[in-house]
Amino acid sequence: MDSDAALVDAAVIGDRGAFEEIVRTHGPAMFRYARNMLRDDGVAEEVVQDAFVAAWKSLGNYRSDSALRTWLFGITAHKAIDATRRRIPRPHEEWLFDDAVSDVSDDPEVRATESGFLAELRVALGSLPQMQRSCWLLREVEGMTHVEIGEILSMSPSAVRGQVTRARSTLSERMASWR
Repeated sequence: MDSDAALVDAAVIGDRGAFEEIVRTHGPAMFRYARNMLRDDGVAEEVVQDAFVAAWKSLGNYRSDSALRTWLFGITAHKAIDATRRRIPRPHEEWLFDDAVSDVSDDPEVRATESGFLAELRVALGSLPQMQRSCWLLREVEGMTHVEIGEILSMSPSAVRGQVTRARSTLSERMASWR
């Protein structure tokens, strides 16, 4: 986090290299989150780009009482919600958990089973209400705490815990065939 603070301090005084490092460090996870929320690579790229533009413009207002990652994910979450509101429905597009899920086997049977599981999980996640899906992705895929998620989504940690619990319950029901 100290390196984030130093990067923010440098970026605030106009160091574009420092801001580029912030983008390199946090951009991939922000994109993964946006793509999983929106299920559209193009829209996710726009959301992340808009989030970084907003971050650059308001970097002077960043308060270090929350982690830089949390602040950036908060901006990304709000941009994703805005994109969802103005978005024209499109056919379901393929999306992945990317780097958060690694392929652990070259065994074709294992890979086929894993891809079937992920396909069904994608469908189940897509059917969750947006807030449950957002909380679940931030907790289970991005590994954030309830407090961090609450900061990002402007919710109390107990409300986040409730959303994650409901998401887990729904996913458990819908993924029962994989137990």
